[in-house]
Amino acid sequence: MLYREQPPPYTAIVHEAALRMQFGGREVARAQLRHLTEISEQPAVTVRVIPFDGTSFPTTGHAVDYFYGPVPALDTVEVDTAHGSELVDGAGRLELYRLVLDRMEAVALKPAPSLDLIRRRAQDI
Repeated sequence: MLYREQPPPYTAIVHEAALRMQFGGREVARAQLRHLTEISEQPAVTVRVIPFDGTSFPTTGHAVDYFYGPVPALDTVEVDTAHGSELVDGAGRLELYRLVLDRMEAVALKPAPSLDLIRRRAQDI
């Protein structure tokens, strides 16, 4: 989808803690971090990091994907939970997830400093 001629915009917000995990070992972690930097070079992709700097984290830490488009009634959130994925499409709950994502964007580093942090972390591994 991201390699189409006109890919949809995609923003990933990652907490620094996720950058420090080494599931699969050092080589796998390093490759994942390199992939993040490479994919961020795509014009439609933005990667931002919420750093360890004392900023409060505005969610419980589970993965959230917010899908939206020109028809707001079709907006959907996918939440990864311990018991599996949950799809949310009710207007009230979507509003809450949008608020959480807005808060995450407010505390995340801008794209260039985010990529600098990812590159440093890859070198540290």
